[in-house]
Amino acid sequence: MPTLGLGTWQASPEVIEQTVYKALDLGYRHIDTAFNYNNEEAIGNAIKKWIDNGKGTRKDLFITTKLPHVGLSRPLQFLFLNLQLQRLQMDYVDLYLIHMPFGFHCNPDTMTPLVKSSGEYDLDLDTNHITTWKIMEECQKEGRIRNLGLSNFNENQIARIMSASTLKPQVLQVELHASFQQLELRKFCAENEIVVTAYAPLGSPGAKDHFVNKYNYSPGAFPDLLGHPEVADIAKSHGKTTAQVLLRFLVQQKVVVIPKSTSETRLKENSELYDFELTPSEMNRLKKLDTGEKGRIFNFLFWKGVEKHPEYPFKLDKVVEVEKN
Repeated sequence: MPTLGLGTWQASPEVIEQTVYKALDLGYRHIDTAFNYNNEEAIGNAIKKWIDNGKGTRKDLFITTKLPHVGLSRPLQFLFLNLQLQRLQMDYVDLYLIHMPFGFHCNPDTMTPLVKSSGEYDLDLDTNHITTWKIMEECQKEGRIRNLGLSNFNENQIARIMSASTLKPQVLQVELHASFQQLELRKFCAENEIVVTAYAPLGSPGAKDHFVNKYNYSPGAFPDLLGHPEVADIAKSHGKTTAQVLLRFLVQQKVVVIPKSTSETRLKENSELYDFELTPSEMNRLKKLDTGEKGRIFNFLFWKGVEKHPEYPFKLDKVVEVEKN
């Protein structure tokens, strides 16, 4: 699994198709997507074009996608995986993740979550991680999935799956950046030989306007890591950008990073992580930027009522009455 990948959330299919092709030309071999990103077809088109132009083969690539939160039941799991492979124009994916530990009931017409008249999302209270995981194991045996993993799960949820499964999760993808370093969760993963992938490794500056405008997030919820004086000082000493320092900080700790960019200049810069090394002193300076749980950006509370799901994975400041069947 390449330690650098391309994140593809939050860009139009047209832009993503061009971006993926450019990234492959620049040497990227790891592409991360998901059903919820609505861009698997565009990514499949870009990869097919790249291969058809004689620039590489499918075996050269590592493709990750994810089972959506509306597809956790048995019949829907098969439906979504088949559709995703069809859109990607592939016989298999290298890594398939359960995108969220909580489930919503699916609108069969739009394949999106059902929403109640109250505005709350219609929770699937029958969500069963063990059942979902065993179906993923079946698909892995059939060769349609090479590796299995999880995204946004907490330690207890991962341990529960491990205790009841034949194949343990090989990868955990979570929000992870200098302001939110997830030390305990990473320690658990290291002890269980689970590779950690960091999404939003730069603090997700590109999503700031989207969250502020659509979900009424406070602008202060997004850390300005790219403009942080400590990061800037370290970057200056190496002749690197602050983004390169933040990515190197994680890669140097054996964390896989999947920064998203549609700029060819930044795509190239983000890939130039392997010609310098941060000193122990510099690593310690960056480790001090951790703000713990306060640094979390993606708590998913923009899905109204999600915190009432019994498998909502994160700690909240307030007491929530969990819904039951």
